Amino acid sequence: MLYEQWLKVVEDRKSEVGLHDLCTGTRWTFQQLRDAVERRPKLDAVLVCPEGKNAEFILTVLQAWRDERIVCPLEDGQRPLNIDTFPEGCTHLKSTSATTAAPRLVAFSANQLVADERNIALTMGLRHEWPNLGVISFAHSYGFSNLVLPLLLDGIPLILAASHLPDSLRAARAQFRDITLAGVPVLWRAWFEAGVVSDSIRLAISAGAPLPLDLETKIYSQTGVKVHNFYGSTECGGIAFDLSKGPRHCPSEVGEPLQNVELAVNSEGCLEVRGPAVGLTYWPQYEDSLCSGRFRTADLAEIINGKVHLYSRKSDLINIAGRKVSPESIEQILMTHPSVRDAVVFGVPCSRQDRSETIVACVSTQRQIDARNLTSFLGEKLPPWQVPKIWQFVGLETNSRGKRSRSEWRRRFLEGAQSHFR
Repeated sequence: MLYEQWLKVVEDRKSEVGLHDLCTGTRWTFQQLRDAVERRPKLDAVLVCPEGKNAEFILTVLQAWRDERIVCPLEDGQRPLNIDTFPEGCTHLKSTSATTAAPRLVAFSANQLVADERNIALTMGLRHEWPNLGVISFAHSYGFSNLVLPLLLDGIPLILAASHLPDSLRAARAQFRDITLAGVPVLWRAWFEAGVVSDSIRLAISAGAPLPLDLETKIYSQTGVKVHNFYGSTECGGIAFDLSKGPRHCPSEVGEPLQNVELAVNSEGCLEVRGPAVGLTYWPQYEDSLCSGRFRTADLAEIINGKVHLYSRKSDLINIAGRKVSPESIEQILMTHPSVRDAVVFGVPCSRQDRSETIVACVSTQRQIDARNLTSFLGEKLPPWQVPKIWQFVGLETNSRGKRSRSEWRRRFLEGAQSHFR
């Protein structure tokens, strides 16, 4: 089914350039991509694991589709999977980001992949004349659904960038007047601070982690580029997209449901997703949170006037003497301080039994500042019990998917890994 749809794309766009590698200067028309795949021998392995962010990744996916093999993309250097059984109807396996638990595989059928790409293309308004600039990982669900699938199932051209660094974006802008650029918040901040964000970016998308409202506002006010927040999950693909033409007014707002996606908030306050793009199952271990076309997230949310508002993950809520606070709400206010570049907040066990937990804030700053100043800043905006009692000034790295693992920073703190703090 997938390869047949690819052949239809080739038939419609034979002589058009579908893939452009900025590193080598090589271009492939859709017909040339098809010819390259057809010259390849038949695959023996049932499971095919393309990796990297290059033309070979694209050709390997097409080869697997041609031979009806199961695709499981891997990050660069990721160890091959030792799997020999697969759920019925499985065409594709995705690996979760492992920000709150051990990584797991999610199985998808061909129809589910097609549905996710259709939902994204229709909702975001992907256009053939605005090629995707590929800077994010193809192995992650975000990159695969927003870059690889639109190329292969919809004929949206893909430009392979040399890297995610500002100079690479600058080089792409010199060759292409109009592009679609999908990134993560840390990349958008780096691109903005380097002065490479311009109106040649016709569609700007940020996902993988919440887009700070102050960053979105600064980019818009200084460049006129609206960065659209995109919320999705490995288990079900795209969930919500911010369609507004200007900056959001509320940091918790992540957008409206994608086309063909049904959302509801369950009795525990968590978001549930239904639709044709929801994955088959976790694999090899089944969980009832993902089955029968429904994915029950751990994200505490509300749907207000048709828009999704995210507050925290259920497991991340901090318990202070029986009162619950979302770490995101503290982080969002911290991020409005002019000296704060990034922040992650979490709770740790407290020696006082009446408090349950103590709030810890790990902060990355743009200029020197002390805990007293930040405590005073938050004290003017939050009740005293929500102000962190412990401060650590750190370099907050993210993983390849632009995510910061709150559970990882909490673990480091509890283990007393002083090498991570200064």
